[in-house]
Amino acid sequence: MYRGLFIIVLLAAEVSAREIAPFSTDGCSVFPNGTVEQRELWLDCCTAHDYAYWKGGTYGERKRADKDLALCVAATGEEEIARMMLMGVRVGGTPFLPTPFRWGYGWPYLRGYKALSAAELKVIRQSEGAPIAD
Repeated sequence: MYRGLFIIVLLAAEVSAREIAPFSTDGCSVFPNGTVEQRELWLDCCTAHDYAYWKGGTYGERKRADKDLALCVAATGEEEIARMMLMGVRVGGTPFLPTPFRWGYGWPYLRGYKALSAAELKVIRQSEGAPIAD
C-alpha cells in the first residue's frame, strides 16, 4: 500500500512540475521602469526580479531577489527609488495574494514558499531553451 502511495506522490510531483506558465514580465509592475528622462533606467533590474519571482522558491530566495533588485536600482544612482521599490516588493510580492506579480507567479496560485524540486528545475531549464541532462 505504501509503495503505491509513494508512486502516486512521485507522479503528482512530476505533473505539478509541468504546470509553470511561460516566463512573462510586465517590467516594474505598478512602478515606473525609469525616470522621465531615462524611461527604462532600471527596467533590466525589474526584468531580472520578475524572472526570480516567476520561478519562485523559498522565502530566503525571495528575500535575496528583493535585495538584488534594490542593489541593482541603487547602482543606477537612484538609491531612494531603490528603497521605495524594496518596501513595495516586500509588501506586495507575497505569494499569498492572487496578483500577477506575486512570488512564484509562474506556478498555480497558492504554491507559497517551497524549494524548487529537481523536476521543476528541469522544466524551468527546458523553458529557457537549455539542454537537459538527465
